[in-house]
Amino acid sequence: MILQLLFIVLLIAAAGLFTKNISKIRRNILLGRDLDLTDQASKRWYQMFKVAMGQSKMAARPIPFILHLCVYIGFVIINIELIEIVVDGITGSHRVFAPLMGNLYNFLIASFEWLALAVLLACVAFLSRRNIIRIKRFSGKEMTQWPKSDANYILFIEILLMSAFLFMNAADAKLQMANVGHYIKAGAFPISSLLHNIIPNEASSLIAIERACWWFHIIGIFAFLNYVPYSKHLHILFAFPASYFANLNAKGKLNNMTSVSNEVKAMLDPTFIPIQTENPGRFGAKDATDLTWKNLLDSYACTECGRCTSVCPANQTGKLLSPRKIMMDTRDRISEIGKNIDLHGKDFKDDKALLDDHITREELWACTTCNACTEACPINLDPLSIIVELRRYLVMEESAAPASLNTMQANIETNGTPWKFANSERANWSN
Repeated sequence: MILQLLFIVLLIAAAGLFTKNISKIRRNILLGRDLDLTDQASKRWYQMFKVAMGQSKMAARPIPFILHLCVYIGFVIINIELIEIVVDGITGSHRVFAPLMGNLYNFLIASFEWLALAVLLACVAFLSRRNIIRIKRFSGKEMTQWPKSDANYILFIEILLMSAFLFMNAADAKLQMANVGHYIKAGAFPISSLLHNIIPNEASSLIAIERACWWFHIIGIFAFLNYVPYSKHLHILFAFPASYFANLNAKGKLNNMTSVSNEVKAMLDPTFIPIQTENPGRFGAKDATDLTWKNLLDSYACTECGRCTSVCPANQTGKLLSPRKIMMDTRDRISEIGKNIDLHGKDFKDDKALLDDHITREELWACTTCNACTEACPINLDPLSIIVELRRYLVMEESAAPASLNTMQANIETNGTPWKFANSERANWSN
């Protein structure tokens, strides 16, 4: 009974802490500007199932796709067993579903073991790619000690959890064969049976191993659950809403500001009456709260995989721009704002901003708006929209565009072309 009460306390504490952390992240995301993305629900559901659940864009790189698929499917399906562990922990039973499921239970446990092995091998391969092969896209200015360590921590945690699962089953199987206590004959153990020769035969030692691994496995899952909100592995949860609310328009289509569009239409047509007026507050974005909630959701959903940066032509030519850094800086800034709210209240101003304090102007103007980053992202995140909003602020609020851009805009205004050709000479060069 004491162990059951301890388990219930741990379960409630883990669930409560996780809920608290996620609610803070939700609060931070909703600090962004409002944006209506409730249209075309059927397309959005299809996109989410295809991209987030179906991993369709991961397939562009076959090796990491296969490895990630092993971890994704294995870790999700194996944790279905978490339901049984929770019931056993609360009620004090052991393998409570075995009598109810019969041979299906044996099949499931055997499947879980094969998947656990796949997860183990995939995690070892991922560790090798990051720390031995040192694939280039896992490095960069933004990949400081914490992001690198974060990825390794998760891989080690998954290896330990899968190992505990297999050793728990190995000890359980030997206790079943010895007809010890309540260890009923249930399950098939194709992988853990290979561990029988390296664990003891005494019943007391086997019970100690089985119980220790059982508690390590469940406490490890509770700890993992509450580590995720502080980690890039938040994408495990946020990849689904991020892909659901992803842009459904053509990649090259940029959104117009309603207030600016109405002003231009009114200048061209004096009879034009805007249907809806908008107070922009600020043109473009200077700080994270000037971005939309979707931009902020994307920043939290970022996997830090570096695919966006690896295909960025500006980055490839040695310029400072890294789309991954844009996402990470946005997440860091809105998290900083959230912490200030928790400590000092919602009206506190720290005299910092996303622009200049986190993202430099040189980074922004290096972008060619080619959309390669958005196309490469495995969960359809959109770094470009953040870059565009920050550049809009520079142009429309500070008139701080580069000289070459100002020259082009002046030529368009006076000549109708980006070049210094008069309208009367248009026919000479347009043919």
